[in-house]
Amino acid sequence: MSLRSLIAAELAEPVDPRVAAMAKAVAEAHGDASLAVIFYGSCLRERQLEGLMLDFYLIVDDYRRAYDKAWLAKANALIPPNVFHFQHEGLVAKYAVLDAADLARETSLDAGSVSVWARFAQPVRLVWQRDDKARQMVEAAVAEAPVTLFAMTLPLMDAAPEDSNAVWSEGFRQTYAAELRAERKGRGGSIIDSDPERYRQVGDAARREVETRGLSRGVSSRAMARKWKRLQRKGKALSVIRLAKASATFNGGAEYIAWKINRHAGTDIELTEFQKRHPLWAAVSLLPRLLRSGAIR
Repeated sequence: MSLRSLIAAELAEPVDPRVAAMAKAVAEAHGDASLAVIFYGSCLRERQLEGLMLDFYLIVDDYRRAYDKAWLAKANALIPPNVFHFQHEGLVAKYAVLDAADLARETSLDAGSVSVWARFAQPVRLVWQRDDKARQMVEAAVAEAPVTLFAMTLPLMDAAPEDSNAVWSEGFRQTYAAELRAERKGRGGSIIDSDPERYRQVGDAARREVETRGLSRGVSSRAMARKWKRLQRKGKALSVIRLAKASATFNGGAEYIAWKINRHAGTDIELTEFQKRHPLWAAVSLLPRLLRSGAIR
């Protein structure tokens, strides 16, 4: 089966009706600009959604049409994505906003960071779309994400292993080093272990795409290692900038950051009332301590 067919089938798999209802509500919040809503993250594997924060990407056709306030459109275009807090029928979510052009770029080898393609190389679901054209646009973009991971990872490996899951493991290890992450070391391996056959099938198909298109041909391990180093330096900086930007758009942002770090890193962070009221200050004041302790990397 082709990679596009595998991804299309995966995107179309059913989800909890409450997830679909929330996705529709997210799309409606941005009116006619909404093209599609993609569900991703750890909640995708959970049956019990209460007490968790769902993760969505909203894809729009134009940032200016998606917002009532011009500064939000400019911020989204300058440093994508914007991230928002959302509640619907007892569930809580955060959703990031990208336009179709940024989605296509950020899942490809032209991506400015690993943030989008590293997530979309994992299983995701298309839980709302405006029309069939929007569905095809999402399928094409998401199908590029594993290709990008394999094209970026294979040159690093002295001998390309027969088992594609070894490539996934190294790829996720590199992407986790390219962002400020609260998850423990080895998280990439646990993601693969959750469905090894899926990763093997998608990985084999992605490897064929890389070879057919010659995406890694002539790329030395040294050159690719330098590219990863640049992405990792840039990714850490972008993580801080996006965190600061989210403090202006995300209600309860400081509490969410603390909850996520505590959940994944096993810490017991408690915020002061001042930090809760000033999420940007909370992020800045917590960051040095978290880096020293290894809670985020």
